[in-house]
Amino acid sequence: MFDIAIVGAGPAGASAALFAAKAGKKVLVIDNDQSITKRAWVENHYGVDQISGPDLIEVGKKQAVKFGAEIVQGKVSGIERGEGGFSLQTEQSSYEAKYVILATGLFADLAEAIGLETVPGTEPRIKTIIKADSAGKTSIPGIWAAGTCAGVSVHTIITSGDGAKVAINILSEINGERYVDHDMIKS
Repeated sequence: MFDIAIVGAGPAGASAALFAAKAGKKVLVIDNDQSITKRAWVENHYGVDQISGPDLIEVGKKQAVKFGAEIVQGKVSGIERGEGGFSLQTEQSSYEAKYVILATGLFADLAEAIGLETVPGTEPRIKTIIKADSAGKTSIPGIWAAGTCAGVSVHTIITSGDGAKVAINILSEINGERYVDHDMIKS
């Protein structure tokens, strides 16, 4: 069983995976390769001069894998509460996780299919978002939402930060105390 399963490997999902895996958690990312960032050209992301969206996604996935996250290709068709967590179904497989982060970008159809509360979107062309509190918690305990699907701006810098925030909030809940990850320059 995975500690955290993340649906989506765009900036929010990969950032959440990076933080959770770096914290030593067993992390699975299920990616359907449909991120809007695949069509982006990015010159407004802090720390990056310029990068194509596909390259930004690949860098994020590599960072998460570097710390132990597992990434699989697939489309999650259902999520059910199981013993001690959740079961996520794809066409090819089924995966078990204690926590789930939905980082599905423009798409809220999975959230609606599993009974999560949704609300109208506020970003241009985003019709529906997952209702989540400021920490990222949804109407189903144990399922969290991050990034555009949770109502934050479509800008990659904002969605990646939101993914990190949600991962930190889950890690804090798991650990029973506020989790902080600060690396120091190695001398």
